[in-house]
Amino acid sequence: MDFPSFYMDHLAGGRLIIGIIASLHVLINHPLAVGAYPLLTWMEWWAHKNNRPDIDQLAHRITFIVFIVTTTVGAMTGVGIWLSTSLFAPFAIGSLLRVFFWGWFTEWLVFISEVVLICWWFLSWKKVDTPEKKKKHIRIGMALSIMSWLTMALIVAVLGFMMKPGVWNQTRAFIDAMTNPLYAPQLGFRTFFALMTAAVFIWFTAFFFTKKSSARDDRPQRLRRWIVYRMSHVVLVSMLGVFLFGTWYWNCVPETMKANSSVALLTQEFMSWHGQFQTLLGWTVASFVFIALVGLSDIITVPRWALLIPSIMGIWMLGHFERAREFMRKPWVIGEYMYSNGIHKDELAYLQSEGILKHATYVKHREVTEANKVECGQDVFMLACSRCHSTTGLNSVLDKFSAMYGADKPWDSAGMALFIKGMHQTRTFMPPFPGNEKEAGALVAYIQQLRARPETLHGAQTEGITIAPPIKAPAMTAETQPQR
Repeated sequence: MDFPSFYMDHLAGGRLIIGIIASLHVLINHPLAVGAYPLLTWMEWWAHKNNRPDIDQLAHRITFIVFIVTTTVGAMTGVGIWLSTSLFAPFAIGSLLRVFFWGWFTEWLVFISEVVLICWWFLSWKKVDTPEKKKKHIRIGMALSIMSWLTMALIVAVLGFMMKPGVWNQTRAFIDAMTNPLYAPQLGFRTFFALMTAAVFIWFTAFFFTKKSSARDDRPQRLRRWIVYRMSHVVLVSMLGVFLFGTWYWNCVPETMKANSSVALLTQEFMSWHGQFQTLLGWTVASFVFIALVGLSDIITVPRWALLIPSIMGIWMLGHFERAREFMRKPWVIGEYMYSNGIHKDELAYLQSEGILKHATYVKHREVTEANKVECGQDVFMLACSRCHSTTGLNSVLDKFSAMYGADKPWDSAGMALFIKGMHQTRTFMPPFPGNEKEAGALVAYIQQLRARPETLHGAQTEGITIAPPIKAPAMTAETQPQR
C-alpha cells in the first residue's frame, strides 16, 4: 500500500514477467552452473589423470557453451528478477531484503567470485601446457563449482522461507529465517536435480562434438560411449537423490499448501487431468531411467535423437516445478506473514474494520461515497486484486465472474460482494479481502462497469500517481473537548 502500482493489465498485472524471467534463470542456473561446473571439472581431472586429451578437449568445448550462456542470459535474468520484483512486488522484495540483508550481501560476494572464476577457468584453459599448471587449473574449476553451489544454497534459504518461515514468525532472527524447515530438503532436492539435468545436457551436447570425420576413425564413437557411460551413472545416482530429498521436501510442506497442489499442477481449468499428468510424469521418469541404463551398456550405442527426449523432459519438469511451487504458496507471498497482495497478516483485521483506502498512500479517495464509488473500486482492485488478476487481460477478473455467473446472464451485485468477502473460505489460495463492507461494494461496482464497458487498466507508469488528502479529523465541540 506504500508503493505506487506498476501494472501491466495484459500480463496479469506483471506477475507473468516475474515468472518467465525467474523460470528462465533457474533453467540456466541449475543445469549449466550448479550442475555442469563440477561435472566438467571432473571430466578435466579424469582426462589429466588418464592422459586423455580428447576428453579434455570435449570438456573445454562444452564449457564454452556454458560460459557464454551463464555469463549472458544467466546473468541478465538474475538482474531481471530484481528489476521485475522491485516493480511489480515491491512490498514482498522489500520485506525479504530486510530479513535476508546479510544473506543476500554474502550471495552477491559469492556471485562476483563465481563470475571471476568462470572467466579465469575458461579463458586460461588453452594456456595450460604443464602438469603443474593443469593441477592449478583444475583447482580453479573446483573453486568455481563450490561458489556456484553456494550461490544456490543462499538463495534456496529465501525460497524455503517464503513457503514456511518456521519459528522466525516468533523470533524474527536471521539465523531462524536461513534455517527454515524447508531449507535442507529443498537444497538437497535442487542439488541432485541440477546434477541430473547437467548430466543430460552434457550427454546431448557431446553428440554434436563427437561426429565421425571418416569411416575408419572410431575415436569419436569411443569418446561418445565414454561420456554416455559416465553421465549415465550421474543420472541414476542423482535420480535417487531427487527422490529421497523430494519426498522429505514434500513431507515438510504445510498441509494447507499441499491442498493447493491440484490447482498448482494443472490450474483450475485442467484439474480433472490428474490421471494424464501422472502418466506423463511416469513416462518422463521412465525415459531418464531407460536411457541411463542403456548408456551403462557397451553393446548398444544410444542414438543422438534419443537424448533429446530427456533433455526436453528435464526442461519441462524443472519449469513446472517452479510454477507449482510458486502457486502452492498462495495465498501467501511469505508464509503466515504477508499475503500475496502485500497485506500483512497482523494488519488484516484492522483494515477490514477501518478500510484499506484510509491507510493506502496512492489512491484517489479515502472514503467510499455514491459519487466516487467506481473510482474507489478501481483503487481497491489495484490494491487488493491486481497482483494476480487483470481486468481484461490474462487471468481477467471478468473471466472469473463469467465462469461463475455466466457471460450472458445478469450478475447479482449483492452476491458478488458476499463472494468477495468470503472467497478465501472457498478458494483458499486467494487471500482474504482486506477492505470493509463499503469497499467490497465499490469493487463490485467497478467490476460491473468493466463488464458494461471493458477498459484496460493502466498502472502508475502510465497514469502517474495520485495521493488523496488525509481524512480531516472531526471538529472539536464543547462535549468532545477533554476536561482539564
